[in-house]
Amino acid sequence: MERTAGSTSSIETRRVTLGRVIGAHGLRGELRVRLLDEEDNNLHAMASVWLAREEGDPKAVEARVRAVGSGRRGEARLALEGIDGRDAAEALRGRLVQAGIDQLGPLAEGEYYQYELIGCRVEDGAGRVLGVVSEIWETGAPAVLVVVDEDAKREHLIPAAREILREVDVAARRITIDAPPGLIEP
Repeated sequence: MERTAGSTSSIETRRVTLGRVIGAHGLRGELRVRLLDEEDNNLHAMASVWLAREEGDPKAVEARVRAVGSGRRGEARLALEGIDGRDAAEALRGRLVQAGIDQLGPLAEGEYYQYELIGCRVEDGAGRVLGVVSEIWETGAPAVLVVVDEDAKREHLIPAAREILREVDVAARRITIDAPPGLIEP
């Protein structure tokens, strides 16, 4: 697996988190947004975004995008309609910046959005079911799949590295891994 982009919010809301507001930039209300995936260019193509307090926030607010620019490494600058001053921008610190799943651009072969992997069954090369992907942790590189067994008694942390993820079949909701010794068994 090359990379994953964005975490999932509630599937019912059909939104994906692209980043988090970490502060204001300048005096005109621009937001500094820490991107979940610094290679993700989806934010640059958005006409509107959602600002949420947490994943699955039913009170998330949609805002029209005025402009998106580059920021520091791993960040973007985001200007939204109605956010015209530094104080208004600072008031949004900590908010998640989300986009509708239908707004996301296509990924290259072998790349997947994180929301596509949540809920996939994970098997080893022998066909033994290890569990289901419950969440994905961004740890730098690579991301880590949190796989919970059917009894919710065991949790496996599986790096989302190309050498380990042998096959990802999003349509079949199945991931086959080639786990090195000691990754799964204690």
